[in-house]
Amino acid sequence: MTSIRIAAAQTPEFRENVGAALDYAVRIAALAEAEGVALLVFPEGFLQGYLTDEASARRVAIDLASAEFAAVLDRLPKSGSVLVMGLIEIDGGRLFNAAVVVERGVLLGRYRKAHLLRGERAFETGKESPLFAIGALRFGINICYDTSFPEAAGTIAASGASLILCLSNNMMPRDKAETFKERHNAVRGERCRETGLWLISSDVTGERDGRIAWGPTAVLNRQGQVVAQKTAI
Repeated sequence: MTSIRIAAAQTPEFRENVGAALDYAVRIAALAEAEGVALLVFPEGFLQGYLTDEASARRVAIDLASAEFAAVLDRLPKSGSVLVMGLIEIDGGRLFNAAVVVERGVLLGRYRKAHLLRGERAFETGKESPLFAIGALRFGINICYDTSFPEAAGTIAASGASLILCLSNNMMPRDKAETFKERHNAVRGERCRETGLWLISSDVTGERDGRIAWGPTAVLNRQGQVVAQKTAI
């Protein structure tokens, strides 16, 4: 059986600083390529920041058909890993919490978050759950809160995937972060057991303004067990 090396980046937050986010992504992608990584996933909202108020989100949102996004693609490596990266997308004036899949500077597709929190009213809900492939590996994408809903993982499983990539941003007030610290993997583990899929999550880390991000950036097997996890902070 051919093996495929997959990596999840646990990153700092980059808020309204696309240049710094891209610099960081390029550095991590180079390290991943040197290690033979075929698939590299970054957190939710990685490119512009997890900005949920409409004014801020609209200010930084990127149209995937625009010259601005073409410039983003031009900055990304032309060799090495397929990249999965969270961003704020605008399409026809509508905002989406989205993830793009990019191979060697070419956009392969996108996923739009389907299940939104109360604080994400600025965004429209995504309607599609596309399947992506690298060789024999088939994978789908959930974004953070999506994993609370069995149907989100079930749709990916029904498409023939063996892996869920979960892009997250769990920068929370400290008391809330402590409460949810262990819950994320518990919920995601349920989705693994229900579907028989593996799950790999990517999250931010750090502290700001009384908030802290504990992650988790982790790998869960089909039985919902955590088989690898990055220590936060």
